This record gives sequence, structure tokens and C-alpha cells, in this order.
Amino acid sequence: MTTQSIPVVDGLIDTIEQQLAARDLHALTETLAPLTAADLVPLFDRLSLRRRAVVFRLLGKQRALEVFESLDPELQSDLLAGLHDAEVARLFAELDPDDRAWLLEELPASLATRLLRGLPETDRVLTAAVLGYPQGSVGRRMTPEYVWTRIGLTVDQSLARVRARLDDAETVYTIPVLDDVRRVVGVVSLRDLLGADPRASVEELMQQAHTAAAVEHAESAARRCADLALLAMPIVDSEQRLVGMFTIDDAVRILEREENEDTARQGGTEPLRRPYLSTPVRSIVRSRVVWLLVLAIGATLTVQVLSVFESTLERVTVLALFVPLLIGTGGNTGNQAATTVTRALALGDVGPRDLLRVLSRELRTGAMLGLLLGGLGFAVAGLVYSPQIGAVIGITLLTVCTVAAAVGGCMPLLARAVRVDPAVFSNPFISTFVDATGLIVYFMIAKTILQL
Repeated sequence: MTTQSIPVVDGLIDTIEQQLAARDLHALTETLAPLTAADLVPLFDRLSLRRRAVVFRLLGKQRALEVFESLDPELQSDLLAGLHDAEVARLFAELDPDDRAWLLEELPASLATRLLRGLPETDRVLTAAVLGYPQGSVGRRMTPEYVWTRIGLTVDQSLARVRARLDDAETVYTIPVLDDVRRVVGVVSLRDLLGADPRASVEELMQQAHTAAAVEHAESAARRCADLALLAMPIVDSEQRLVGMFTIDDAVRILEREENEDTARQGGTEPLRRPYLSTPVRSIVRSRVVWLLVLAIGATLTVQVLSVFESTLERVTVLALFVPLLIGTGGNTGNQAATTVTRALALGDVGPRDLLRVLSRELRTGAMLGLLLGGLGFAVAGLVYSPQIGAVIGITLLTVCTVAAAVGGCMPLLARAVRVDPAVFSNPFISTFVDATGLIVYFMIAKTILQL
């Protein structure tokens, strides 16, 4: 039962909550017994903080560690708050150094300091080395526990190094090859070593090494690791000396978090960082209220535009009927362009240098969409009201779609150029901007065509 559908998870949650309510810990232990760590993680995502701690204490030592390692750092932090100091220290000590660094970013400073002091000297040094790199860098996400070999060694000697580190190395499938001063000169896979002549030189088997600088942004390194389909990537310092390994599981986790963050911000909210059902309501409110206030202030621009053209609306009241249509169409067009370009930025398909090319493409795309929608608007409004009203609607749709697509496509690139998260220039901001400018265009075209 390594994968579970939502109904199965819901059934288990109901059973666990009933047994907790009845304080039948024996029955609860029997319910948990056949579940693997992969089965338990979705349950922990949905249990309350107190019940999560109770269930965790009923797990065996090894299974508890497997579950803990599989949880997001935010949930790990929450879980530690419900455990005794001895349990917290044991779990913290069992983690890999890079996972410790991730967790420490979520813990209160006092607890983080206490846990670091309680580590054995060797583990404390390894963890401190990871924490020494800037927050957000791939150095914070690398593991300092790895296997390496030297360019002058044979296959048999290299395999002996692998066997000696099997218990403590986080990854052994990709092995960096170093020269005499610890510079990375290549990599060799464990598969190639196992299939080669034991007397052969590692130099004959090694391939080009794709490395990342320890200070490089973690998302950039993760994207490259995934694009190249690497199981692990050597992390080097400014002199190309090996300092750690960045594994594909950490790369996937980083990309998932970044995508969740971008999706949330494009929708006008901050990412929750925790599963929805495990997030307190006050945290959900905090994630939304600031953006709503900012957008409410931005929406006053639309009100101001309407007040300026109030006399025009009084003379031709039919114009008011089309305001929601034009605002909605312009906002949707800008949102589509922004979402497409933000995604292209994340994938590395475009960059700030492509601003003019993106602007050209979005202008043409917006104009074509405007011609299609404007033509339809002209036909419908012209038949129902008058050809002049139809012309106003048709020309406005053409203009609004063109402007909205251009603005929506360029804003993420401008954000990246000034080193701001493109998702901050999210769809609600674009909608607010397009609403105001679209109304100005609408009433100016109406005044011109209708001679108001």
C-alpha cells in the first residue's frame, strides 16, 4: 500500500481520530502497524498538531525516523514542538546535514542553537559547514557526506572507497573524480564501475562533470540538475574544489516548492508552506490579507477612472453595460500572457535579454486575439444596439487585448531584470493595471466615435 487514494486516506483518518477520541492506543497501534512510511506521510499532512505527535510516538524508532525524514521541514518543525527534548535531539541527530540545515531554517533560534550544541562534534562540524553558505544557495542544500575517487586510482580501488562509505554517504551512484588538489575533473557512475575491469583506470571511465558553484541559487542548480537528468551534481567552491553533492531528490523538492510559491503569488496570496488542512486558519488569513489590501488600494484606480468619465456614462448609459466585459477580457488576456512567460522563465526558455522578442510576440498574439474578439463584439453590439456602439466595443477589445498581452508578457521579464521574483508581479496586479488603462481607452474611443 505505497500509494493511497483520497477515500482511503480519509477512511484511515476517521479511524485514527475515533481511536484517539476513545483513547484506545492499543487499537491505534494495530491500525498503524501495517502502514509504511509512504502511507503515513499523507496522514500526517492532515492530522492536527496534537494528534500528529501522539501517532508519531506510537511508531517504532526506525519507522518514525523514515516518516520524519519524508515530511516537509515546516511539518518537521511543528512535530518537534509536540515531542520531548530527548526525542527531538534523537531525531535531529539522525538527519543528514543538509536536511538538518533545512529544518533549522524553520525552527526558533533558541531551539536551533540548543540542538546544534547537542550534536556530536563530527555532525556539528558537517552541519555548520552547510549553514555557512548563503540562505537560498545550493550550498545550503548539498550533502557533505559523499564518496569521491582520485584520477590515478583503479576501478577496484574506487569500489573499495564506495564500500567503506556505504553506511554514512548520502549518495554513491554518482562519484566525482578529483585531481591532487581536490578539483573536480570528471564523474563516474557506480554502474560503470561495477561493469568495468577491476584493473582499469578511473580516468578511462569518467565523463564530463556538470558542477554548480556553492553560492549559486538553489533553484537554478535544481533546474539544471533536473534538465540534465543527473542523479547527483558535484558542488564546488570558487576554485572548482569539491565541497559537497547535490542530489536529485533535493532538486525535485526545491522545484516543487518554487512552483507552489509562484502559483500562490500569481493568485494573489502567499504560499502556505504547510498542507492546507494542517495550516491554522490565522495563517491562511495572514497569507491573503496583505495582498487583498494592496489590490483593494489598486482597484481605486478603476473607481477614479469611472468617476472622471461619469458624464460620458450619463449621456450614453449603454456604455456601462460593457464595462465588466472589457475589464474581464483585458485582465484574462494579461493573466494568460504573464502565466505563460513566468513559466517560460522558470524553465529557462526566456530571460530578460529576450524582452523585445517577447514584446513582439505578445503584441502580435494580443492583436490576433483582439481581432477575433473585437470582430465578435462588433457584430453582436452592432446588431443589438447600433453600428457606432459595435465599433466602440470592437476597437476597444482590439486595443485592450493588445495592450494587456504586451504588459502581461513583459512584467515578469522586467521583474527578473531588477532581481525581483516574477511571481510578485502576479495576475491580480496585472488585472488592476489593465482594468484602469482599459477603461481609459474605452471611454476615449467612445468619445471619439460617438462625438460626445
